[in-house]
Amino acid sequence: MSQYWSPLVHDLEPYVPGEQPKMADLVKLNTNENPFGPSPKVLEAIRSELNDSLRLYPDPEGESLRRTIADYHGVSPEQVFLGNGSDEVLAHIFQALFQHGEPVLFPDISYSFYPVYCGLYRIEARPVPVTESFEIDPEDYRQANGGIIFPNPNAPTGRFLALDKVEAILRANPDRVVVVDEAYVDFGGDSAIPLVDRYPNLLVCQTLSKARSLAGLRVGFAIAQAELIEALNRVKNSFNSYPLDRLALAGAKAAFEDEAWFRRCREAVIHERERVTSALEGLGFEVLPSKANFVFARHPGRSGSELARGLRGQGIIVRHFDKPRIRDFLRITIGTTEQNDALIRGLQTL
Repeated sequence: MSQYWSPLVHDLEPYVPGEQPKMADLVKLNTNENPFGPSPKVLEAIRSELNDSLRLYPDPEGESLRRTIADYHGVSPEQVFLGNGSDEVLAHIFQALFQHGEPVLFPDISYSFYPVYCGLYRIEARPVPVTESFEIDPEDYRQANGGIIFPNPNAPTGRFLALDKVEAILRANPDRVVVVDEAYVDFGGDSAIPLVDRYPNLLVCQTLSKARSLAGLRVGFAIAQAELIEALNRVKNSFNSYPLDRLALAGAKAAFEDEAWFRRCREAVIHERERVTSALEGLGFEVLPSKANFVFARHPGRSGSELARGLRGQGIIVRHFDKPRIRDFLRITIGTTEQNDALIRGLQTL
């Protein structure tokens, strides 16, 4: 600590990202990265930007990418907001739409950045317990609030909330913004984006880090009615007018334009997820139903910390959360067939 810190800094409990270990021959299944690389068209588009134009600022509004995303999802460009990864989009959401002097609601087992943003922006956080089966119950969100946010599929559980239940939350909170964080929706869930034109209080956030294999490029976006998007733009242009560089804008646009590559990689992940689920269940694990690119599993006879240590000793890294209700679970990213086979063999030996 330092005497020069602002009081706010003393009180912050920062987000802890997934470990990025520097180990050779590592089976890395801890950060939900896609095991397959991005489309070759993405790499070609990025290479095309490696020229003298890098001396120029990128388009601050990302108009070409916004049009591409809007066309893809059947909305207007005015309904699309871009950010430097979905985490930046979420940060602007908390600042622009959740500061109403009332608590923000989110599941108690959920993305751990939500309480961090509440601390950063001095917003009261009110975690809402998920059910005994780790599901979100819409009835629990019928209470006074300054906004609601939840991942769908949820993280780290992987459970998906059906759209009729999402609508129940929207209808019960017409005067507050409901944010559906869809980082993993492409792996089997139904997006809430088609509901945007019917609900002025709905904002949907997505990322290109997962299903489109661009975690290293940092591109996220939100879709909502134009008034909510305007609020995000006002915050963005008071913070950083150029959140996406030329390489990111070009690569992201190309990712949306190669639908065949996207679908092929997504289906491969889904196939491997089901195979890993069956294998884990065969080893006695309880595996929660997942619509994400990871599974959340626990063994009745072994602690989560013990299993995570044992796998690490074999060069296999998974995510373990030492938190109430979930400390016996492992969150396991779906990797390649070879990586998943190594995981299963590793668990068989423990």
